[in-house]
Amino acid sequence: MTRINLLPWRETLRKERQKRFFIAMGSASAAMALIVFAIHLFVGGQIEYQNKRNNFIKSEINKVDSKIRQIKDIENEKARLLARMNIIQQLQTQRPEIVHVFQELAKRLPEGVYLTGAEEQGGSLVLSGVAQSNARISAFMRQLDLSDWFKSPRLEVIQADDKDAVRTSHFKLAVNIVKQEPVSEGQS
Repeated sequence: MTRINLLPWRETLRKERQKRFFIAMGSASAAMALIVFAIHLFVGGQIEYQNKRNNFIKSEINKVDSKIRQIKDIENEKARLLARMNIIQQLQTQRPEIVHVFQELAKRLPEGVYLTGAEEQGGSLVLSGVAQSNARISAFMRQLDLSDWFKSPRLEVIQADDKDAVRTSHFKLAVNIVKQEPVSEGQS
């Protein structure tokens, strides 16, 4: 006799395939979830590592900025000290200059001319005084012009005065002071 199998084998086969499909689908989903989780952990770790590096760099930048500020403060202090040292050195070199200027004035002053005042105004010396005649003032100006310490004497004011039958001239003249090269201690 022929055997007829009335079992729903197609239905069983379909259920078997569906079961395998869901198992494969679940396995693939689980594997995908694990991969996504692993990638998430890896990327999160990288982000955390980069944040730590950024914070370290920021702290180092702050330290360097602090040192730069200190260096700028030190450079400003250095510039101020150098300026003070230059002023002191300039004063040291100019200190004997006034002695030479007065010595030269005394040497160049002719008889009959008397100085009543001297004032320095920006590289010029303004002299005021009394002379017995205008010719003596002219002689004084020529003497100043011959000096190594003075140049370009200019007469600013001259007034004649007749007191007690003696004629005198009050004058005011300006002369430029020539800056001399400082002599080093080895030279004389």
